[in-house]
Amino acid sequence: MKGILYLIPVPITDDENSDLVYPLLERTINSLEEFIVEDLKTARRSLRKIAFKGEFDKMTFHVLNEHTDLKEIESFLSSAEKGKNIGLMSDAGMPCIADPGSDIVRLAHKKNIKVIPLYGQSSIFLALAASGLNGQNFYFHGYLPKSQNERKKKIKEVCSSPFRNGASCTHIFIETPYRNNHLLEDILSVCSPETLLCIAVNVTGSSEKIITKSIAEWRRGEVPNLAQQLAVFLLGR
Repeated sequence: MKGILYLIPVPITDDENSDLVYPLLERTINSLEEFIVEDLKTARRSLRKIAFKGEFDKMTFHVLNEHTDLKEIESFLSSAEKGKNIGLMSDAGMPCIADPGSDIVRLAHKKNIKVIPLYGQSSIFLALAASGLNGQNFYFHGYLPKSQNERKKKIKEVCSSPFRNGASCTHIFIETPYRNNHLLEDILSVCSPETLLCIAVNVTGSSEKIITKSIAEWRRGEVPNLAQQLAVFLLGR
């Protein structure tokens, strides 16, 4: 009988408290001896935050990130094929949402290994729920192009065609913290005044801010400094 691949949610921000730990999550992580993680140091810290009591020296960790050769990941599931349960973790929030975990999950399905997601937080969906924008019709774009010209071109495309003829759709973006301000500047320079922009910063953290205003209102007011902060951007009508 094959093992199970558990999708383990972890805190989104460093200052979240233990209220996020629930019995099933605690029991599951403490039953595992093998994890697939994005970063070893971050994973160990996150496991301690969610009440992991095991000894790390006795655990097996596989690193899966953007630098991992996809040819390597098949070996990550060898224990599960022999009946052992394994945990998959993201650096923050839910695995496979804006992270490389989907590759290992797809492989698990191919190998008929059962996949069980444990419930937890996703800054993307929490921001959408709190934005006041359309939560029934939305599109997650992930990261936009690094080139400013290409980034503006993509934003202009999103801000124009999907909103014509009364169409309503929420478009969601994320960016690396050091490029947040560049993305915000481009959104404010390209989008029409009536477009709504929600900026969700440090979701679930003590400094959380989720604010929705029209582009015109954002332009008239003080533009926030989002450098080195975890932010989600949502555009809609």
